[in-house]
Amino acid sequence: MKPNIELVSRHLERLRLPDAAVARLSVLLDTLRDDPHAPTTVREPAQAVDVHLADSLVALQLPEVRSATRIADLGAGAGFPGLPLAVALPAAEVVLVESIARKCAFIRAAADAAGLSNVEVVADRAESWSAGRGTRDLVTARALAPLAVLAEYAAPLLREGGALVAWKGRRDAQEERDAAAAAGLLGLAVDRVVPVHPYAGAEHRHLHLLRKVAPTPDRFPRRPGMARKRPLGAGGTRDRDAR
Repeated sequence: MKPNIELVSRHLERLRLPDAAVARLSVLLDTLRDDPHAPTTVREPAQAVDVHLADSLVALQLPEVRSATRIADLGAGAGFPGLPLAVALPAAEVVLVESIARKCAFIRAAADAAGLSNVEVVADRAESWSAGRGTRDLVTARALAPLAVLAEYAAPLLREGGALVAWKGRRDAQEERDAAAAAGLLGLAVDRVVPVHPYAGAEHRHLHLLRKVAPTPDRFPRRPGMARKRPLGAGGTRDRDAR
């Protein structure tokens, strides 16, 4: 067994992934390690299997993630969580939305290397991706923005009944109040916050789930940049997570 396949099998054994998925995840680790243009500081397989793979795949604990068929991963960066979710959910269409061209190039190369035919990479901002509006049953975002901003990015893309899942660290009461206020303006509702433990050292990890319960008003999305510049909600919190 190749070293990275063994590493993935050992660390993600609890997920009961098929052999084909383990092999593809191993290729993602290879690509991170070997591509000097990988847009992340976490590239060595022994660390990346936790920080990137386990952290991405912990969302499979949520039924909304396991049942999703049309997924958009916003601010995809180096391709996480979108690429591991595409591996684990081969029947789902996974669109990775990333505005920086060099990151898009890496994501495409990694998806091609892993043989992921269910992946599309969109070089655009979430607010400008008009083709995605009202089409997604799941939007994901990891280390991208405060929750209120993520809610504004996601709401226009979600169909009614769809969900936003946001990866966050320690809970922040003000950020959550802002998110709830923003959600009310966007046709979303805060569903639940789920504590998760993807790997040792990530004891304060949480997945925030917001559900689309009503149509998003036509004034959204605002023009690119406005969600961050003038965030909905009272506090204007800053994101504490780093990619």
